[in-house]
Amino acid sequence: MAGAIIENMSTKKLVIVGVILLLFQAFAFMVGGLIAPSPKIAVHYLATKCVDTAKHRQETKWFMPWGPNQCDKIRSFDEATAKKIEANNIVFAVHIPLPNKQMSPWFQFMLVILQFDIAFKVYNQIEDGAMVTIDVGLAYRDDTVSEWTEMAHSFEQRKLSCNFTTAKTFENEGRYYECDLLPFMEVGSIAHKYYLLNIRLPVNERKKVNVGIGEIKDIRLVGIHQNVGFTKVWFAMKTFLTPSILIIMIWYWRRITLMSRPPVLLEKVIFALGISMTFINIPVEWFSFGFNWTWMPLFGDIRQGIFYSMLLSFWIIFCGEHLMETEFFEAEFMGGGQLQLLCVPIFKIFPECPTKKSQDQMERNRFSVYWKQVGPVIFGSFCLFIFDMYERGVQLTNPFYSIWASDVGTELAMAFIIVAGICACLYFLFLCFMVFQVFRNISGKRSSLPAMSKARHLHYEGLIFRFKFLMLVTLTCAAMTVIFFIISQVNEGHWHWGEHTVQVNSAFFTGIYGMWNLYVFAIMFLYAPSHERYGDEQSSGQCITGDAGANSGEDI
Repeated sequence: MAGAIIENMSTKKLVIVGVILLLFQAFAFMVGGLIAPSPKIAVHYLATKCVDTAKHRQETKWFMPWGPNQCDKIRSFDEATAKKIEANNIVFAVHIPLPNKQMSPWFQFMLVILQFDIAFKVYNQIEDGAMVTIDVGLAYRDDTVSEWTEMAHSFEQRKLSCNFTTAKTFENEGRYYECDLLPFMEVGSIAHKYYLLNIRLPVNERKKVNVGIGEIKDIRLVGIHQNVGFTKVWFAMKTFLTPSILIIMIWYWRRITLMSRPPVLLEKVIFALGISMTFINIPVEWFSFGFNWTWMPLFGDIRQGIFYSMLLSFWIIFCGEHLMETEFFEAEFMGGGQLQLLCVPIFKIFPECPTKKSQDQMERNRFSVYWKQVGPVIFGSFCLFIFDMYERGVQLTNPFYSIWASDVGTELAMAFIIVAGICACLYFLFLCFMVFQVFRNISGKRSSLPAMSKARHLHYEGLIFRFKFLMLVTLTCAAMTVIFFIISQVNEGHWHWGEHTVQVNSAFFTGIYGMWNLYVFAIMFLYAPSHERYGDEQSSGQCITGDAGANSGEDI
């Protein structure tokens, strides 16, 4: 008895393991579909128009839209004109959250989207390429009586993209433009109970500041944050899965190190995959309840990027290693006629002869063999990191920054999303091609199985079926991962996709996350050495003569 557990475990036990993993997978989808609410929740806010009556503007003055210390308000700009209030003295105030509510660390983040209500006027139309200059400040406090503390302040520009669907005539004056949503602010940690936004639209006709932007009537904001119920389910999954993957990873590597030979490439890659899965599982989000770590979204993206690159690289090496194995079998078994001496080393689906083992092992144990396939994955992951740092890195100091604010940034971001989706699809097609090559080689070699004895024939037929089934599971996991990646990228910039948005249910998030963990768990379990003694004969392959090899697959 030698080799990996997938080779030597009895069919009955493998079926039991498979059913258990399938039940856990179904449970992961059910948790998101039946227990967890929608991943995100949106809250709409209408800015209150406050009047700054101070002759000399005070930088530390904050305007509250409601409450005991609320500001002096006006209902419309017509009222401001009647009272001779200048546009520079009007402050749009938004309190987050709504009255009688509090923000919570369970929300994890806060994304704010901006929309202008702009009325059509024949003599005050929106010019092509109009830019809105915004003077915005963000403050916070943790009770209803304390003074506001400034969190951020910035001058930002946003390009208007508005359409007027009716004829631009005097009869249609007062109708509203249809304007696109604009990215406004993103805060990576909700460490305070109350937030206050004060927005000014300074006007300077000489410098052409906020000129040609139409007649702005109101400012609306949409605050988006993670749903409390979903956060609790997500934290619970991470807390449960972290020790599960950690335990199987330690168990797997202990079995590898007990062997007399050094680990081969596939064993090292499987262990690295377990490390990356553990890294993304660790529920560091629990620290958001005691620390104001605004860099958590960036750290989360880095963790996910490392896992993506490791998972995609693993699939290439996994298929490549088995492709080499089937090719080596062809040289030995097909060319040697009826084979009397069989060796079944670890990770081998087919027999090999010790006389020509060294050259194949040298090829299989070199990471450099796969640099042409793995190199683009690593390069793409590095580009993802640079792109993410460009936006989220700047947002650490300026939460109002957005790469979508400029034409160049928008085109760059759109191109990046499209190219990333195309590359993900091309990767999946390449992986399908590798699996097809492996299956084709296997089919060509199955014609030699009838020459074996019946017991050995059935044994290798069983190994072939197990291997093919695992490869199909791998392709399914890869397809779901590619779909999840593309949808995630589209959702990151869905404000610029018009009406083509993708609504993702919580079941999809919990199901894919559970699928990754179960897949990594299964790979480490099935490809761990199965023999209790890890001597030289098991590490290099146990020589089996006659029909003895037929019985090696019925125990663990």
